[in-house]
Amino acid sequence: MHVGLVVYGELDGRSGGYRYDLELTRGLRAAGDEVTVVSLPERPYRKRLRDNVTSARRLRDLDVDVVLQDELCHPSLAAVNARLDDEVPVVSVVHHLNSVENHPPWRQHLRQTIETRYLRSVDAFVFNSETTRASVAAVADADPHVVAYPAGNRFSSHGAPLGDDEIRSRAVEGPLRVVAVGNLEPRKNIDGLLRALARLSGEWRLTVVGAPVDTAYEQSLHSLADELGVSDWVTFTGRLSDSDLATILRQSHLFALPSHYEGFGIAALEAMGFGLPALVSSAGGASELVTHRVDGFLVDPVDTASITDAVAPLCRNRRRLVTHSLAARDRFVEHETWDEMAQTVRSFLTTVVDHGG
Repeated sequence: MHVGLVVYGELDGRSGGYRYDLELTRGLRAAGDEVTVVSLPERPYRKRLRDNVTSARRLRDLDVDVVLQDELCHPSLAAVNARLDDEVPVVSVVHHLNSVENHPPWRQHLRQTIETRYLRSVDAFVFNSETTRASVAAVADADPHVVAYPAGNRFSSHGAPLGDDEIRSRAVEGPLRVVAVGNLEPRKNIDGLLRALARLSGEWRLTVVGAPVDTAYEQSLHSLADELGVSDWVTFTGRLSDSDLATILRQSHLFALPSHYEGFGIAALEAMGFGLPALVSSAGGASELVTHRVDGFLVDPVDTASITDAVAPLCRNRRRLVTHSLAARDRFVEHETWDEMAQTVRSFLTTVVDHGG
């Protein structure tokens, strides 16, 4: 099978959907399929809309059995698919919808209109969670589809999953060490996390790992840490190599990223492999990964008190931390691997190709 994969920028190991696309490509190629990557330019949303003409030209020139499109590219593809060969099915890989994020009302309406037009132009879907499937089904026909959950086993060569003894011994060490992993942008709600941690009476440290994709937001976080008087307890590392990130995860006690919305939460799953309970938002697909008060915590991202209340007992009671940590590690072990995800998607693509979409 020859697959054309449409993405923004380079196909690399960035977090979230980029990691999903990379691992899927690796899995397809390992199974003997040919994958041709079509890289569209990354630019602001309005400029992406101008790329529909060049995108159509590039996709018409593809000689493939199926076109696989990362839904993130929808602004550059909203008017493209209707112009393509009807005999080549178009399958969209949906991580989460841009239009469910927080935007001013006029922008929300515009983006939902563009995104809905795109969603209605494809032949089939790959969803990263049932939550994402439901969000698409609310605005378009979501069939045929397959749900193929992301995996978290990229750190298998860096010690994940951790053993019981290491998890138990780590739990009693020093202040509660919290780690957040994600691009520095408002949707990730690092500001809400800072406000919640600042309310704690116990000692803690926060390490924030992620690229500063929104410079103004990054600067506001440093200002907020100063305002709250916790700047000495917070470290911003920027983006790290897998080896360096694995070291931080291995040394931490809790993963916390109460995003305003996540389609699933790959970073949380990766952290669970190191025995970190995952404090994540109840908004989005994290409830399909985390069982509240068992292997992590589901919190309202705008309720800082709920975040504080979830973290505070872990500062005081390290036995409780161990219980949650072991459960998080066990949840990771039970979860699908990237190879299994790729096999699920490949089987679905084969069916789509055989039936012509």
